[in-house]
Amino acid sequence: MQPAAPASAEAISRIERRCIERGLKMTGQRRLIARVLSESSDHPDVEELYRRATRHDRRISLATVYRTVRLLQAEGILERRDFGGGRARFDQADRGAHHHLIDLDSGQVIEFADPRLDALARQIAEELGFELADLRLELFGRSPPHKAGARPRRKATA
Repeated sequence: MQPAAPASAEAISRIERRCIERGLKMTGQRRLIARVLSESSDHPDVEELYRRATRHDRRISLATVYRTVRLLQAEGILERRDFGGGRARFDQADRGAHHHLIDLDSGQVIEFADPRLDALARQIAEELGFELADLRLELFGRSPPHKAGARPRRKATA
């Protein structure tokens, strides 16, 4: 019987696995950035990603984070999102179909999936003579004062 492999540093993150599949060289700092991104449940911008990465390795530079994010984006591993506020944020490209609702007051991004929206988008495309290839929906809104704090939090389904 073989001993179980350690679950912490030895585990390969989802993003790192995708990098390896594409033949990318994985330095220690790239591995760290991949792990931080894989563990993110939100959509960090580069500076937030840098702050999170430096908690694990103070030697990592902001320039390294920028270069790595650009590489992951060029490889189709990350998708750039513009939710306003002047900073690009990033989402894993393989997270499945989902949409975003951005709270204009707090900046919070709420992910959701709704097959009714997807079906409607396909129907509209077909009526216009197209086959839908991709769908990205970003809703921007404010919660009415009487409903503040009572918003549903739905996560994307894969």
